[in-house]
Amino acid sequence: MSVTPAEKTGARTAEAAGVITGARERIDALDDRIIGLIQERMAVSAVIQEARITSGGRRVNLSREMEVLGHYSDALGRPGTALAMTLLELCRGRI
Repeated sequence: MSVTPAEKTGARTAEAAGVITGARERIDALDDRIIGLIQERMAVSAVIQEARITSGGRRVNLSREMEVLGHYSDALGRPGTALAMTLLELCRGRI
């Protein structure tokens, strides 16, 4: 038994199912771009950490991390702080 587009999306009409399917495709494309940007951010962060360590500094700059947290919090509210924490952990590892 095949599943109809409306059943797959939870929509009650074929028209709504089409809208949902198109929007989901857009979200999937955005997610791919976001993942790519996060991977790029991780690579740039690794360069910064290496330069800092090579020069005798610490791997992590807590004042900079506080700036990043504030930026995300200002832009996205409380969930932004959680998102920033996740990004920081991905980019520098757990401290």
